[in-house]
Amino acid sequence: MSNSGKQLLQTMQARPLSVKKCWFFLFLFTVLWLLLTLTISVIFPPPSAVARDSDVVSVTQLDFLIDDSYINVAGERVLEQQIFDQVFDMIRNAQSLIVLDMFLFNDWQGPVRETHRPLAVELTNTLIAKRSSNPETNIVVITDPINTVYGGKRSEHLDALRAANIPVVMTDLTQLQDSNPVWSSLWRWLVKPLGNGTGGSLPNPFGDGHVSLRSYLALFNFKANHRKLLIADNADGVLEGLVSSANPHDGSSAHRNIALKFSGPAVKDLLNSERSLLEMSGAFEALALIDDRFEALDDAQFATIAPPPTGSDTADIQIISESRIRDAVLTAINATGKSDRIDMVMFYLSHRQIVRALVDAAKRGATVRVILDVNLDAFGRRKNGVPNRPVAAELHAAGVNVRWCKTVGEQCHAKWLHTETHAGGETLGAREHRFFIGSANFTRRNLDDFNLETDVLLLLDNEHPMTARMIDFFERQWENRERREYSIDYGIHADDSLWLRWQYRFMEATGLSTF
Repeated sequence: MSNSGKQLLQTMQARPLSVKKCWFFLFLFTVLWLLLTLTISVIFPPPSAVARDSDVVSVTQLDFLIDDSYINVAGERVLEQQIFDQVFDMIRNAQSLIVLDMFLFNDWQGPVRETHRPLAVELTNTLIAKRSSNPETNIVVITDPINTVYGGKRSEHLDALRAANIPVVMTDLTQLQDSNPVWSSLWRWLVKPLGNGTGGSLPNPFGDGHVSLRSYLALFNFKANHRKLLIADNADGVLEGLVSSANPHDGSSAHRNIALKFSGPAVKDLLNSERSLLEMSGAFEALALIDDRFEALDDAQFATIAPPPTGSDTADIQIISESRIRDAVLTAINATGKSDRIDMVMFYLSHRQIVRALVDAAKRGATVRVILDVNLDAFGRRKNGVPNRPVAAELHAAGVNVRWCKTVGEQCHAKWLHTETHAGGETLGAREHRFFIGSANFTRRNLDDFNLETDVLLLLDNEHPMTARMIDFFERQWENRERREYSIDYGIHADDSLWLRWQYRFMEATGLSTF
């Protein structure tokens, strides 16, 4: 070694890097990494499949569907369900095209099993029977990787569909922005290249069987194709759409849910949204199956069944997704004032802009009523009430009327918002009603372009027959009509603890959460 080299080595040995400097450089690296991961979404926008909205178009064929649960006078849970009966009928009646996009499609259950209905096998058998009876029907099933625990477990239902020559598309979630960027930025570099395989030594976090560590590491990305919808043509060759909050999942089979079925030009917009999702996921063979039918469809198959009526008794509809749902919700809430009203039924409510908008609406004199799930039950596992309990405390303190869903193991899983405003000002008698129905919880993850979500915005006047029916959906839960217990007083589960409040705020802001 040269003399200069020896002198450099001696200098380095004489001045070793101090512990404090090591910690400083580690801290600096961590801060820079966090800043990079938290600003990456600003630099790279979400894919084109996200944040879509259609034109507002007329609609005449509507059907509002409800999966209900309540407690009767004997203290027993009673279930009245419509949604999947309608889904199965649409599949059976389809002539040339079926596009199904469902988040949870499995029979997994938690420690306390829900014995009501085996939805996963019913849906699987219905699709296979349709393939057998009409092989010419083009069928595409889209779902989320959670149903294979992100590649760590085989799905007997999806495998059965593939064996019956029904294409199954697993959504490519890596194309979406990261809702949990602190973890996902590491996962993309260190874990994703390793892939995943079936089997493993760790228990399946959602049901029976075992999975690998890599399944858990993928789970912590906290993102999903959370949509729940069906598109199919009927016996008359007219395409119909159904947008819902319900999953074909055995563990969810007793949940309260809602859906809207409709026909008309909005179905074309819904189909185009799904086509964009398939493009994002690289599912070009499935896309070709849709386009094979799509290009042959004429305007009559997307038209309303009858000409839109004039004057009163009119209805308009819009297909909205992700952040466009957020924007439309905020517009509707912010338009309310004195003598207007806002009614909400929500499984998860945590989005800060929407919470503040509800508080502001109440201060302006609008009547604001909110029914929330208590967030205590999750497939037999107990939770601590985050986010709804701290959010409810904030709303209640601001004068918002809050009640809890009365549930016995099931979840109050509907995602519903209704705003009623007086057209042209509060002195006029005419009223405008906006109803939001679909898959989206009102959370950062659902509404800020991290998940895939689809809602419909239905605009009705006061005279439309569907208006009274949909208002009644909320009123009977709020008032516990017909000696049925749907909801309970806020005070029964009130919790304004500082710990829950800051836990919710931290989880919402960082994405380190499942809601």
